[in-house]
Amino acid sequence: MTRSKAPGRLAAAAILVLAAAAGAQGTAKKELVQRVLQAQQQDLENVSRSIVERPAAQMMQEAGLAMQRQVPPEKRESIGKAIEAEVKKYVDESYPLVRERALKLAPGTIGAVLEEKMTEEELRQLLVWLESPANKKFQQLGPEMRNSFIQKVLADAGPVVDPKVRALDARIRVILGVPPAASAPSTPSTPSTPSTPSTRVAPK
Repeated sequence: MTRSKAPGRLAAAAILVLAAAAGAQGTAKKELVQRVLQAQQQDLENVSRSIVERPAAQMMQEAGLAMQRQVPPEKRESIGKAIEAEVKKYVDESYPLVRERALKLAPGTIGAVLEEKMTEEELRQLLVWLESPANKKFQQLGPEMRNSFIQKVLADAGPVVDPKVRALDARIRVILGVPPAASAPSTPSTPSTPSTPSTRVAPK
């Protein structure tokens, strides 16, 4: 009887050892995923800000069109500043709320995918890059590079796109049966418009 119990005890012990090893491996993987999410926190915050700013940018664009049609030129600057103040207030109040929720949801969404699809070794390799000085510097340069690129594209493509925008606006006005828009500023003045805050909501 004693000998017959020995294999069963050995099997049980082996199962316990394997379970403990699997648990330790799972814990190590979770910790690696958490480090990846921490390294990516800036990107998560940027996504949160984009979510908040996207509808505000659309509303400012629509406000600019409305100002062109309904507001006398001498009042556009003051009204533009008032709109910008409201938009800034909205962003300042909304961004922290969205950021908090984004960081809270990240482990169960992004983290879950990383834990399921990537091995420990792959996560370690990913962390080597994410935590490297080169990547950190690249992330810091990201906004500057994007903004410079966008400004260059706008300046270069503006003369080509602006006539198409005006033609589209004219066609839409015909469909709606509204009067033609007032003469728009000439193309050479377009690059100077970002110099004052109010012009971001002013008509193009």
